[in-house]
Amino acid sequence: MAEMGRKRLGELVRKVFEILLNHPDGMPAKDALAQLEKSIALSEFEKSDYPNRPGVRRFEKIVRFATISAVKAGWLVKSKGKWILTEDGKTAFKNYKDPDEFKKQANQLYKKWKAAQPDSVDENIEEGTAESASTTLEEAEELAWAEIEKYLKNVNPYDLQALVAALLKAMGYHVSWTSPPGPDKGIDILAYADPLGTKTPRIKVQVKRHDAAISVDGLRSFMAVLGDQDVGIFVSTGGFTSAAEQEARTQEKRKVTLVDLEKLFDLWVQHYDKITESEKRLLPLKPVYYIAATE
Repeated sequence: MAEMGRKRLGELVRKVFEILLNHPDGMPAKDALAQLEKSIALSEFEKSDYPNRPGVRRFEKIVRFATISAVKAGWLVKSKGKWILTEDGKTAFKNYKDPDEFKKQANQLYKKWKAAQPDSVDENIEEGTAESASTTLEEAEELAWAEIEKYLKNVNPYDLQALVAALLKAMGYHVSWTSPPGPDKGIDILAYADPLGTKTPRIKVQVKRHDAAISVDGLRSFMAVLGDQDVGIFVSTGGFTSAAEQEARTQEKRKVTLVDLEKLFDLWVQHYDKITESEKRLLPLKPVYYIAATE
């Protein structure tokens, strides 16, 4: 990236950090990039398209590439299309106000990380290309997650319930009952640790497919149907409010686990090989292989 100096890259990444500071739970990369473009003047080079690739601007890939060192430094997390600032990242933003020094420190931590990797190859990350395999893979992962997220948020509620039941069986639990269409009185699935249900705990599961985050009141309504020997699992595609998460963490009388969309998907992938072929259709996946990036 010979046309881009370290100071300019530092300016771009620091501006990304400034944007993310206002979003403690992170924000989609595409939204962060859009906000960055509105808040900083771009050079003609940054606004230009790649040669022979009309419509593919340098700007987005430059920023994606420039943030690699921040990720390896532990300042930034990229997960399922979302960028999240870490506590170390907040500290770095506060301590290194000069863009050049900011990027220099990130690069040094990157090189330290790189040296610790097996079969590491020497390379100057500032001389890399914005079209590196890592940025291409990052964009592909974001696109894939966007499709998966849309699928799960729009799946039939009873198919989502069946998906959760299939996952529990793949994890070694014995599902004894799933709620038929109609009022479920707060419970969608019952499962046990053994086939006859003679061992505790009994697992009660509620599955909610909607966009809104579950509030404390919603969580308490679920916990009200849990007995002393029960373990509750609350699955919500809309996630949970921070207050609800705090309530679940601090519970002493009721054992409850919260499963949001990302955790549900991660568990599905982790246990996918143990899910029956007929049930895989509920969320069919196909791995795609890339050459591993060296960043």
